[in-house]
Amino acid sequence: MKQATIYSIAQMCGVSAATVSRAFSRPEVVNADVRERIHATARELGYRPNKAARGLATGRTGTIGLLVHDITNPFCPPLVRAIQRAAAEMEASVMLVDAEESAAAEIGLIKQLRGQVDGLLIASPRSSSELKGAAEGLPAVVVNRRMRGFPAVVCDNTVALTDAGRHLEELGHRRVALLCGPSSSWAARQRAATVRAWAQGTRVTLVELGAFPASFEGGREATPALVASGATAAFAFDDLMACGVLSGLAEAGVRTPAGCSVVGCDDVLLARAVTPALTTISAPMDRLGQAAVDALRRRMAGEQVRDVRLEGTLTLRGSTGRPV
Repeated sequence: MKQATIYSIAQMCGVSAATVSRAFSRPEVVNADVRERIHATARELGYRPNKAARGLATGRTGTIGLLVHDITNPFCPPLVRAIQRAAAEMEASVMLVDAEESAAAEIGLIKQLRGQVDGLLIASPRSSSELKGAAEGLPAVVVNRRMRGFPAVVCDNTVALTDAGRHLEELGHRRVALLCGPSSSWAARQRAATVRAWAQGTRVTLVELGAFPASFEGGREATPALVASGATAAFAFDDLMACGVLSGLAEAGVRTPAGCSVVGCDDVLLARAVTPALTTISAPMDRLGQAAVDALRRRMAGEQVRDVRLEGTLTLRGSTGRPV
């Protein structure tokens, strides 16, 4: 059987070879029905575009960049997988780089990616003012943060965190701690503002503690202040910090949830693996990754892209209960 080419695909689909070529190199300019027919025929024939040749012809690499602030954070792997799956649907590869929690490193990594990728997804960046200059001329979308000058895809936890606050109040908690995350984190500021807004006008006294590192160790570091505060429940910035709090409370002889209820955020795998399992805010990771890639694809096509907002949901588990 002869190897499939754009010419054999064009003949089967009743279109020109140029149309077949554009369906792979510039899919946004080809009618959706025609594009899908071409791709389906290509799959049937086992055709694989030559990325190197296509890159020479179009000036595109067929690769998108993904910058994460800390690959060891459990929030990142599910997001990376979701983005990779969505990118595969548009026949793009993903080049992953890790800033290792360094705002300064983010700028250098973005500059290194220029010329190697067609577009860039920037997940939960810590830097701000210099980011726009570093990415100038490169189509880019920010994930899990809003920044001026970039379209953003974010998980909005406002409703879910408010639901979590009401849940704690209904359980009878009247003194609740807010364990703040890093001041450089946009998500930490947004989550703290939401919890403050919920507490206003309720019968609950909110005690703010921190900022603490967004890590397991940060949660353990926060535990002595939490115990000393007299709070019977706590909001942790994220699940990793919340799991550190569970560990610290157990070491201090405080039972969860009887002695102190704990609420996390993000619903990473660790939240389901600890004992008791963590009440948390679940993020729609698959949809987040798909929306991010779709937004970047439109930016790469020169389109104007509006911010995309997806909602998190409250997931109740064993780490919250009535105070004793």
